[in-house]
Amino acid sequence: MPTADAADWGFASELEDVSGAVAIVGIGDADYTRASGRTTREIAAQATERALADAGLRPSDVDGLMYVPFSGDQFTARDFRAHFGTTHDLWESERGGGMVWAGSAPHDAALAIRSGRASCVLNTFSVAWATQRSQMVGGPGQVHAEDMIKRQLEVPFGWFPQPVYFATIARRHMYEFGTTAEQLGAIAVACRRHAGLTPGAVMRHRPLSLADYLASPPIADPFRKEDCCLISDGGAAYIMTSLERARDLRQPVVAVLGVGVGNSRTGVYWSQQAAFTSTPQVFAAPGAFAMAGLSPQDVDVLACYDPFTIVSLMQIEDMGFCPKGAGGPFVAGERLHFDTGTLPYNTHGGMLSHAYVLGIAHVIEIVRQLRHQAAAQVRDAEIGVYGGYTGPQASTLVLARR
Repeated sequence: MPTADAADWGFASELEDVSGAVAIVGIGDADYTRASGRTTREIAAQATERALADAGLRPSDVDGLMYVPFSGDQFTARDFRAHFGTTHDLWESERGGGMVWAGSAPHDAALAIRSGRASCVLNTFSVAWATQRSQMVGGPGQVHAEDMIKRQLEVPFGWFPQPVYFATIARRHMYEFGTTAEQLGAIAVACRRHAGLTPGAVMRHRPLSLADYLASPPIADPFRKEDCCLISDGGAAYIMTSLERARDLRQPVVAVLGVGVGNSRTGVYWSQQAAFTSTPQVFAAPGAFAMAGLSPQDVDVLACYDPFTIVSLMQIEDMGFCPKGAGGPFVAGERLHFDTGTLPYNTHGGMLSHAYVLGIAHVIEIVRQLRHQAAAQVRDAEIGVYGGYTGPQASTLVLARR
C-alpha cells in the first residue's frame, strides 16, 4: 500500500466510477506456440473468431474495437472489416490491447457504451515475437534498445536487456527484505504446475520442481531462466457489453466492478525510480478496490503480468495482499497453488509458463475462473483480479461472477 511519501514517485489516474456498468461476455485464445510463421493480425483474427463464438455473437454485433498502437501491427477496425467482410461503423480506441491496457480497457469501453458511442466492444492483443526472433526483431529488447536515452545512458553500461534490469531489482529486494531464491522459485513452480494443467500452455509438458529450479544455473544473478518469461506467438480477445445485455447472452455474467491505473513519474527509466522495489500498483490497486467496494482479502484468484518472478512478488505486495517486504514468505511453498494455496495465482501459468502475450491471456483466465470453466479451477471462485504492468504504469481490474 502507498507510504506517506508515495506521491514523490507516482500517482493514480483519475477514473470515472464504472462499477457494474459492463461485463465481459466473450473470450477467445489464439493458439499459443513457439515460432508459427503467423502474423499478429492472423493471430488476433483467430482469437476474435473464438471470442465471438464463445459469446454467441456475430461480427456485425461488434461496434467497438480496442487495441494498442504497439509495433504498428495490431488488429485495427480496417483489419476487422477485411477479415469478417463487414462494412458497418466501428468506434475505435487505441487505449486497449495487452499489458496495463488489458486491465484498463473495460473502463474506456464502459464510458463508450454509457455515452452511446458503442454497444459491444472487442479488445484484442497479439504478438508474433517467436516467429520474429530469428530476424532479431520484435520483443521488449527491441523496444527498449530503440529508446534514445536508454541507448545512450543505460545500454553502454550493461543495464540491458530486461533480465538484467529486473535481476538488479530482485537483488535489491533480497538485500532490503531478505527475500530468497527459494521464494522466487516458489512463484516459478506454481506457474509451471498450473501451465501443466492448462491446454495450450507452451510449457504444459515441461514440469518443474523447486529442486529443478535451484539446480538451474543463474543467467543474470539472481535470476535463472525459470525466473524469466517466455517468448512466444499468440494472442487473445475479449468482448464487453452492458451488464443488462450480458444477462441475455449465453455465458455466466462476469462483471467489471473496479478499475485503477497507477503511474510512475520516472516512466521507463527504472534506475531513476526512488521506490526501486515497488511498482505503480501501489497507486492503481486502492482505487480499483474502492470502486468495487472490496479489499484484497475478498479476492479468490489473482493474475498478474509476470515478466519475471520478482515482478509477481512486488505486485502481490503493492496490491495489498501482504505488507511491503513480506512477499517472500507470503509466496513460499504452495501458497500460490490453485488447490492448496491462500492466494491462487496465475492459474493458467502466466507469462512465465503459459505464453508471453503481455497480460491479455491473464484476463481471459480470470474470466474462465469466475465462470467455473478453468482447467486449474479455484473452488467457488467469485472475485478475481488482474494486475497489469509495463514499468511506467500498472492497472488493477476487479471482476466478479454475477
